[in-house]
Amino acid sequence: MNDYMIRGTALEGRVRAIAVLTTSITEELRRRHHTTPTATAALGRTAAAGLMMGAMLKGEEKLTLQIKGGGPIGSIVVDANSKGEVRGYVDNPDVDLPLNAKGKLDVAGAVGTDGFLHVIKDLGMKEAYRGSIPIVSGELAEDFTYYFAKSEQTPSAVALGVLVDVDRTVKVSGGFIIQLLPGLTDDEITEIETQLSTIEPITTLLDSGASLEEILKGLLPDVEIMERSAVFFQCKCSAERVEQTLISLGHEELEAIMEEEGRAEVVCHFCNEAYQFEGEQLQTMVKNIKK
Repeated sequence: MNDYMIRGTALEGRVRAIAVLTTSITEELRRRHHTTPTATAALGRTAAAGLMMGAMLKGEEKLTLQIKGGGPIGSIVVDANSKGEVRGYVDNPDVDLPLNAKGKLDVAGAVGTDGFLHVIKDLGMKEAYRGSIPIVSGELAEDFTYYFAKSEQTPSAVALGVLVDVDRTVKVSGGFIIQLLPGLTDDEITEIETQLSTIEPITTLLDSGASLEEILKGLLPDVEIMERSAVFFQCKCSAERVEQTLISLGHEELEAIMEEEGRAEVVCHFCNEAYQFEGEQLQTMVKNIKK
């Protein structure tokens, strides 16, 4: 099944629901960055969160998630936008830890709990919106739940999951966000909380073949799906952009690279694509700077 996202409402618009399937995206990230299962889970969970938060934006708006928890994985960085595009990386894709006490991948151990989750939103204004919260769990779903409550004052339930197969490929990946809006009664809130407390993990549901629609229906029986859209990995890098970056180094530095190395290689953080420029290309760039 191709990756996709759905958006809906329930209880006469007083509950907002978003769910996303990201199996192919997370596998693409794993393949490009050669991540261990633990790093795959951490990056995949963050990418799913980024896509769902991107769906809350409009037009050309976009956001960046930065997670710096002090753990051995280093930083996790994810870019997403309102068009369903996402990209991301981790500082240390080789992080490898024993399973945690529950026999699961130790994402919290890799991420750490001594740091912050930063959300930077480019809303087309002069200054970007920045929201930060201390990391409370390191498992990430709980941290995004805390972010919505503290930074956006919206009570939310966030579920994120990545199931890695025995061959280290991604079996299933995805998540959902349920947001409680003004006007709900105490009984309605209690009913939603009960449903959330009894639902199986998102990876268990996806691995059993449940669709996103079925998952949201199990949580919110009267949910009305308003939109279904594709989501996909997309990086903005290109040979032309990398060439401009090299040119921006200036004549002297670029000429030094040409004389000492005879070639230049630039690797994109987000997609791990390597761009190589040989002698003649570098000479042309140097000449262009002189002009």
